[in-house]
Amino acid sequence: MSITRTLDVNEVLARQESGELKRRLRARDLVGFGVGIIIGTGIFTLAGVEAKTHAGPAVTLSFVIGAVVAGLAALCYAELASSVPTAGSAYTYAFATLGEVFAWIIGWDLLLEFALGAAVVSRGWSGYLANLLGLPQEWFGEEATVNVGAVAIIAVLTVVAVLGIRESARVTNVLVLVKVAVCVLIIAVGVFFIKGANLTPFIPPAQPGESGASVLHQPVVQAGLGLEQSVYGIGGVLSAAAIVFFAYTGFEALANLGEETRNPRKDLRIGILGALGVCALLYIAVSLVLTGMVPFTDIDASAPLAAAFDSVGQHWVSALISLGAVTGLTSVMMVELVTIGRIGFAMGRDGLLPKPIGTTHPRWGTPHRMTIGGAVLIALLAAFVPITELSDMVSIGALSAMVIVAIAVPVLRHKRPDLKRPFMVPLSPALPIIAALACLYLMLNLDVLTWIRFAVWLAIGLVIYFAYGRRHSRLAVKE
Repeated sequence: MSITRTLDVNEVLARQESGELKRRLRARDLVGFGVGIIIGTGIFTLAGVEAKTHAGPAVTLSFVIGAVVAGLAALCYAELASSVPTAGSAYTYAFATLGEVFAWIIGWDLLLEFALGAAVVSRGWSGYLANLLGLPQEWFGEEATVNVGAVAIIAVLTVVAVLGIRESARVTNVLVLVKVAVCVLIIAVGVFFIKGANLTPFIPPAQPGESGASVLHQPVVQAGLGLEQSVYGIGGVLSAAAIVFFAYTGFEALANLGEETRNPRKDLRIGILGALGVCALLYIAVSLVLTGMVPFTDIDASAPLAAAFDSVGQHWVSALISLGAVTGLTSVMMVELVTIGRIGFAMGRDGLLPKPIGTTHPRWGTPHRMTIGGAVLIALLAAFVPITELSDMVSIGALSAMVIVAIAVPVLRHKRPDLKRPFMVPLSPALPIIAALACLYLMLNLDVLTWIRFAVWLAIGLVIYFAYGRRHSRLAVKE
C-alpha cells in the first residue's frame, strides 16, 4: 500500500452533496460563528498577559503580525473551502492533495487544538462567572479540585450542539452581538483615558529573561541559535505574536461547515475573510486602548481589561466587561464543540476512526456521537487539569494545519487545474509559500516544551493511525 494514497476530489464533492448534513447556514451565520470563536480569550486575557510578559505596548504590533499571517492562511482556506466545500476542512484538503497520512496528522492536530482550546476556555469561563456572581472558588475557581462550572457549561452547550446547527448558530449569534457591543464600549470609553506616556517606548528595549529559566521555556528560534533568553524588543514582539495567534485560530473552524452552508462557493469565503477582518480590527483597537490606559508593567494578568477600567474609576464598564467575557467565552466553546464534531465525522466517514463516528443523528442531522465523545474528553480535562500552561499547544496545532493548507493550494491546482474555483489565491504559488513559511516561523517562536508536547501528541496519533486507521480507511478497503 502506498503511503501517499490520496482521496479523489470528485469523490469528496459527490459525498458532500449526499445530504448527510443539513444545509441551513447563510454567510451571516458563518461570520457570526467566526466572530463567535475568534473573539474570546485573546481579547479578554491574552492582550494583557502578552503586553506584560513579552511585548509591552507593542503587543498591538504582535496582533497586527498575527492578523497578517492569519490573513494569508485565510486566503488559502477560502480557495480550498469554496472549491471543495466539505466537513473536515484542512483534514479533507490534505487527504485530496498530500495523502492519507498527512490528512491523519492534520485531523489529529485539529482535534487537539479545539479540544484543548475548549477546555482552557471553559475553565476561564468558570472563573469569570465566579467573579461576576460571587460564586465559591472551591467549585468554580482555578484551584478547584473539580471545576464544576467548567463541566456544567460544556454539558449545556453540548446539548445545543447536538440538537442542530441552526440552533447552535442562533445561540452563537446572540452571544456575538453582546460581546462585540462590549468590545466597542471598551474602545469608545477607553480612548478617553489613553496616556501617551504609557505607550512610550512603544517597543521596550530587550531584557534578559527570568534568571535560571530552563531552556525548555525558551523559544525554539532562540534556543536553536544559542541566544540568551530575552523578553521585549523585536524578539518579544515575535514571541507574543506566536502566542496571540491563538486569538485568530478560530476562523478555520468555518471551513468545517461547508456541507451545512446553503451556497458554500460564495458564503464560505465571505464568512472566513469577513470574520477575520472584523476580529483583527477589534483586537488591534482594544490592545492599543489597554496599553494606553495602564503602564504595561502594571497590567493585571488575571483580568486585564476589567482591572484597567477599575483603575480609572469606571467600575460600571468593568462589570460589563466581565459580562462580555462570560458571553464571549461561551460562544467560543459553542463553535469549538461544533467543529470537533465535524472533524471527527469526516475522519469516521473515511474509516480512519470507527465508522459509527462518521454518522449523523436521523432527526437532528448532526454528528452526535463525535460531538458527545469530544465533549466528555473536554469536560474531563476542564474538571481536573489546570491547563493554562498548555495554551501554546492550541497555536502550534493551528499553525501546523495552516502550513499544510497553504501547501495544498498549489498542489491541488497542479493535480486538478480543471476544478471550479470561485475564489483563487492571488499570486499563487508565491503567496501560499509565503503563508506556509510565515506560519512555520511563528511556530519556531513557541517554546521548546511546546514542541516536545506536540511531538508526543503526534507520536500517539501515528500509533493509532498505523494500528487502526490505515487498515480500516476507505482507501484500504478499495485496495
